[in-house]
Amino acid sequence: MAERVAVFFYGLFMDPEALEAKGLRPLGARQAFVERFVLHLGARATLVPSSSGRVYGTTVHLTHAELDQLYSEPSVAAYRPEPVLVQLPDGTAELALCFNLPYTPEKVSGNHEYAAALQAVAGKMGLPKEYVAELSR
Repeated sequence: MAERVAVFFYGLFMDPEALEAKGLRPLGARQAFVERFVLHLGARATLVPSSSGRVYGTTVHLTHAELDQLYSEPSVAAYRPEPVLVQLPDGTAELALCFNLPYTPEKVSGNHEYAAALQAVAGKMGLPKEYVAELSR
């Protein structure tokens, strides 16, 4: 059996059903957040360092082969893995991979479709209501 690694998702991939629809087998989905980052919405989402930021999402466990498959899609091929310390609801923390763009893209004005989809997924995953509300701004 292939080794699984923890992965923190903060965009549309935070929904395990979306990952399953791509043929992946995410295990152990849990709410989580990372500190010292803010969410940047461009054509897609990415994290940007910020001393006072906090971004919510989910962690799941996937194999390296599944991650290779997921990030081979053209729309996310530029994302690169980096380690983050995720905070879990029970007060514990764990290291996870997090895929981010290696640069901060320009904001895309009018990307309301992605923002609305992200807000719906964040609500479905039970993320804090205040955070979900901010996603539409």
